[in-house]
Amino acid sequence: MTNLPGGEPAARTTVPTELEGYVEHALTESVVESGAREFAAYETARESAAGAAADQEQHHEPQQPTVQETPEAAAAREAAASKEAADTVIQAFGGVRGMIDMTLPGLVFIVTFNLTHQVASAAWAALGLSALFVVIRLFKRETIQHAFSGVFGVAIGAWISMKTGKAEDFYLPGLLYNVGYCVALAVSALVRWPLIGVMLGPITGEMFTWRNQNPGRLAAYTKATWAWVVIMGIKPVILFPLYFTGNVNLLGWLKVALGIPPMLLAMYVTWQILLKAPAPIKAQVEEE
Repeated sequence: MTNLPGGEPAARTTVPTELEGYVEHALTESVVESGAREFAAYETARESAAGAAADQEQHHEPQQPTVQETPEAAAAREAAASKEAADTVIQAFGGVRGMIDMTLPGLVFIVTFNLTHQVASAAWAALGLSALFVVIRLFKRETIQHAFSGVFGVAIGAWISMKTGKAEDFYLPGLLYNVGYCVALAVSALVRWPLIGVMLGPITGEMFTWRNQNPGRLAAYTKATWAWVVIMGIKPVILFPLYFTGNVNLLGWLKVALGIPPMLLAMYVTWQILLKAPAPIKAQVEEE
């Protein structure tokens, strides 16, 4: 034993020999159980944290660092978007193929009429070619919009010319259509619903955002529409006087000559106008 200060003997706690093993075992078991509980709590917390992180990664995209766009990059992106929208002009009007579908039947009519001097034969030849264009497009699974428009116009012209017996009447529906088309274009521009924008909006994906959200494109579509009025108005101004003279050959050949070039010119002018216009604002489609 050890003496405490003052000479008093220190008490020594002794454990009976028969209880020493039991006490040692109880202490060991208590320590192990406590450690096991702490380890289980740690594992539960770690698994919960890992599960929450995995769930967050599954449902949320990792945030990318924000890169500041330079003015040059923004200008290049806007120019590319404007060019992409301008390139839709050819697509909207059927391209060169669509213009050929609507022009060749008139050529066949005047050639056949000069060879046979029969209105019916010339009308049926033109109508047959238009129908062939539709069949070819159907076989190739292409759009028949422009080819069908050609068939419809040729059919009306053929029917009128065969009824009246006047070859020049074959071209009358086309001339009236040109006049009506120019009037519709002019009216649409005056009421601020330019037809060029109405036609191109669904193709560019902007629908009608150009009318109330993008004033620059509204101005461009209006300008392009007036360009179509002027360019396409050349045909009836030249051809209508010839129609009334009864000069079928000159009327027919000029009708063919004025078929594709004015259309190409109008498309080119429209392309140039839209190339300098602001980029289109895509329409927001509401998901159901």
